[in-house]
Amino acid sequence: MEFVTLNNGVKMPLEGFGVFQVPDPKQCETAVLDAINSGYRMIDTAAAYMNEEAVGAAIRNSGVPRSELFITTKLWVQDASYENAKKAVQTSLNKLGLDYLDLYLIHQPMSDYYGAWRAMEELYDEGKIRAIGVSNFNVELMEMLAANGCAKPAVNEYQCNPFDWNDELTDYCHANGV
Repeated sequence: MEFVTLNNGVKMPLEGFGVFQVPDPKQCETAVLDAINSGYRMIDTAAAYMNEEAVGAAIRNSGVPRSELFITTKLWVQDASYENAKKAVQTSLNKLGLDYLDLYLIHQPMSDYYGAWRAMEELYDEGKIRAIGVSNFNVELMEMLAANGCAKPAVNEYQCNPFDWNDELTDYCHANGV
């Protein structure tokens, strides 16, 4: 398995298994368990996907040590504030049955994402999150985070494929260690 080292030194697998649009708990648990048994070590979910509990069940039932898995989940827009982000992280940890998250992302740049980012920075410092990042942020939003004294995101998850390529954002992230 290949890894990338994030800007804070955390190693993240380059390939992962995502569970977007797998809301059925049994189907999600089976899919994640099959993915882990097939060798996947990064699992990507989100509060908005409403399947964190099924992902957590698959993790527990996989027999793979927690330290060998890389679990990503995301903050949804209704929780984008300082207080709500702290609660949302704990809710995700509870649903997943985990003590820490490997990567936590702001899912969309809406509402008070600055407040949410500050909460995520604190939770990172406390060890509840090993790396923090964003999803669906463009160059302007990334620069606004930096201009407001926010820690540099470790990851910016955005759509990038042969039919939808964003050279400007990709170049910006590479140049800035994201």
